[in-house]
Amino acid sequence: MSELPWDFTVIPFYFPRFYQAAWLTLQITVLGIGLGLVLGLITSLMRISKSKIIQGPALFYIWIIRGTPLLLQLFIIYFGLAEFIDIPRLTSAVIGLGIHNGAYMAEIFRGTIQSIDRGQREAAYSLGMTKTQAMRRIILPQAFKRSVPPLGNQFIIALKDSSLASAIAVRELLLTARQIGSSNLMMLEMFVVVGIYYLLMTSVLTVLVGKVEKRLKVSDYRS
Repeated sequence: MSELPWDFTVIPFYFPRFYQAAWLTLQITVLGIGLGLVLGLITSLMRISKSKIIQGPALFYIWIIRGTPLLLQLFIIYFGLAEFIDIPRLTSAVIGLGIHNGAYMAEIFRGTIQSIDRGQREAAYSLGMTKTQAMRRIILPQAFKRSVPPLGNQFIIALKDSSLASAIAVRELLLTARQIGSSNLMMLEMFVVVGIYYLLMTSVLTVLVGKVEKRLKVSDYRS
């Protein structure tokens, strides 16, 4: 009986060699999520505007981004725009991830904002608040609380989508696994290492989002 072609006992040895790549993956994810949150909030407010002139760009942005794959968007940003502006690989990955997630976060924010009872807006107006004040003090705080679970799911998706940055030669986890696997001929073992890293990071993120959600529910109960 022949031996298996894999040797998973090497995983503990190679695991530390992925620390830097894991850190870079986290950086891409955090910066991409941050940009996505800003774009998502702005787009959602434009989306719920009564002005078609304001709604138009938001609808077009959401339509384009949700209708095309992230990998294509990364290629357009890094390769397509190279003739006009030189954007570094890491910056391109962050911009691509942020723009992509911003479209999905915009719909999450829009849904939660519109889920707030209209009576609360009318009560705010009756107290003399402007539309901006009512949105900032009454609507948005509640909308943010309701958006935590779907945003948490989107954060996890963004973390896994960051692996596509390897397509533009950003040395994150996946590209590192391919490079090391090509040199030591242990491709499967290296992919298993990457899988462990992603499982650890998504598990930690899931726990953190769960704690935030629980804390907000406790806050609502006490209030």
